[in-house]
Amino acid sequence: MLKIINVVGARPNFIKVAPIVAAMKRREREFAPLLVHTGQHYDADMSDAFFRDLDLPAPDIHLGVGSAPRDQQLAAVEERFAPVLVKEKPDWVLVVGDVNSTLACARAAKKSGTRVAHVEAGLRSYDWSMPEESNRVETDRIADLLFTPSADAGDNLRAEGMPPERISLVGNIMIDSLYQHLERSRQSPVREQLGLMEKSYAVLTLHRPANVDDPIVFGRILAALETITQTLPVVFPVHPRTRKTIANLGLQERIEKMKGLRLIEPLGYLDFLSLYSGARLVLTDSGGIQEETTQLGIPCLTLRENTERPITVTLGTNKIVGTDTGTIIAAASAALAESPRQPVSIPLWDGHTAERILAALSTVS
Repeated sequence: MLKIINVVGARPNFIKVAPIVAAMKRREREFAPLLVHTGQHYDADMSDAFFRDLDLPAPDIHLGVGSAPRDQQLAAVEERFAPVLVKEKPDWVLVVGDVNSTLACARAAKKSGTRVAHVEAGLRSYDWSMPEESNRVETDRIADLLFTPSADAGDNLRAEGMPPERISLVGNIMIDSLYQHLERSRQSPVREQLGLMEKSYAVLTLHRPANVDDPIVFGRILAALETITQTLPVVFPVHPRTRKTIANLGLQERIEKMKGLRLIEPLGYLDFLSLYSGARLVLTDSGGIQEETTQLGIPCLTLRENTERPITVTLGTNKIVGTDTGTIIAAASAALAESPRQPVSIPLWDGHTAERILAALSTVS
């Protein structure tokens, strides 16, 4: 039996780890999963909602690190995770994505001689101003098994000199959660509560410091929204950090003047899935939403200059538009002028990634 510590640190991790832990529990004679929550992002109400929505068991161990500058957070997670490894003596530490907890726990595991598996390995934006890029690259250097979501991610790893035997193309774990919970999400009352008809609104997510901390950049995005909201309403679940920035930059009055821009509180997984799966258009600076909208055939405008998920552009419905006002408006107009698209089929984005991950772990001696 393989004892595996599954690490979560932020809400995107919950979505990725949930199907893996569920698959391990279905194979209880082969796998003994432990769930460690670092507490990197910790809001009790939101965390509880995500765990409940995803049928994710309560963490076996909570490190309680909390928010801090990146270097301090990396050090704190590594320091608190190291004794867990000594006590539990796992066969593998499985980390997902690119948050600080991913890298810190991979570092601690490597130092203890514990094997590391990285889910979503090989993604590259080549934008070193993003801490996530550093986290991705260093975690891939450390990991013993590199689970890639798409062929381009494997190409990136091989180009960096990674041994082919460490690379395993398994598909997109986010899509496992999407397929498992899409039907349940349709029972959410969120659209009815907001008075929204399907395909009659857009959804916006915005949280990256490069977009929300710079008043000039944030202003360009708001200028685009001032035009877009004249065509259809835009629903904006506001990240707590973004809400604070809006107040600090004195943008509240400008936002309130946009009658078509509706600011709401952050949503749990099922409510948010219900909201964006019914949207006509999504605007985001997030990563995972680019993949989920592609799978559902929803036009997505990524408010960044690059993406670590280029397959969503080449095969999917995603378009990189940056933060130029005119470019955003033109792309939104073009997307709304198109006929609604059908869901996109990308190889191995089929809801069975967790099973392929477990199969690969089982075959490594």
